[in-house]
Amino acid sequence: MKVLVTGGAGFIGSHLVRLLQAEGEQVAVVDNFTTGLRENLPSGTEVHECDVTGEALGDIFAEGHFDAVVHLAGQTTVHVSMADPELDGTQNVVGSIHVLEQARRYGVQRVIFASTAASYGDVAEDHLPIDEFEPLAPLSFYGLSKVTVEHYLDLYHKAYGLDYVVLRFANVYGERQGNGGEGGVISIFARRIAEGKDITIYGDGGQTRDFIYAGDIARGIDAALRTEHTNRAYNLSTQTETSLKELVAVFGKVAGKKIAPKFEEARKGDIYQSLLANGRARRSLGWGPQTSLEEGLRRTYEYFCAAPRG
Repeated sequence: MKVLVTGGAGFIGSHLVRLLQAEGEQVAVVDNFTTGLRENLPSGTEVHECDVTGEALGDIFAEGHFDAVVHLAGQTTVHVSMADPELDGTQNVVGSIHVLEQARRYGVQRVIFASTAASYGDVAEDHLPIDEFEPLAPLSFYGLSKVTVEHYLDLYHKAYGLDYVVLRFANVYGERQGNGGEGGVISIFARRIAEGKDITIYGDGGQTRDFIYAGDIARGIDAALRTEHTNRAYNLSTQTETSLKELVAVFGKVAGKKIAPKFEEARKGDIYQSLLANGRARRSLGWGPQTSLEEGLRRTYEYFCAAPRG
């Protein structure tokens, strides 16, 4: 199978590329290197420096003869989307349509799309964990952009027969993560703790997230590339709720030090509680998370301890 990974030099993409290469698949990467890094990728990886909104993308598809596309590229930060909805819409909606057009024109069989828990918005506690039948009601432009692309995927399938799988990620974290994205709180905390600096929680610390390790996400994407159960959405999650205060406690255990966070006002667009059900992915993808939060945080913290300062 020949697979194109957009945003493949980002931290999720770098986990996925390694997994696919280990399985003997042909992998090509498209990345504009706004946040992704070449050094995130194994040497010898086929890399095209290109924005998903750029005209050169068509040439890459024409020459690549890809069987499948994993679309990870995009703007991934809630507060950036609230500050600049136009940027978010251009990168996430227009860029995704451009990817779908190339996929349609050049015979791609399947598109895997990285969606988000933010698609659901702030769901009542008695509806947790959230399953895929929960109405989509995003609170941020980031979440709205992802929901919009999900609708485009469904219509591309109906109009052109392009198969897809939507994966709604919980809060992803792991090695090589930048400061952006929904799971970015972990990379921010890990980097600052490794450097002996203070950390800040926006809100009261009781807000919860479903934190999932990037290696488990890569395995879920791999399963989506191979499943017969296409043209539907799946949550990829641990189905475990962790508050930010609890997260800090686990970090303290991993780092072997007591951590006293500062607290500031919550940011607009942030969801208070998030917990995704993963039963559908377990049943239809044959997938389940394998990495505990403590083990995933240990790997992430050790990565930032070893990373160059600056």
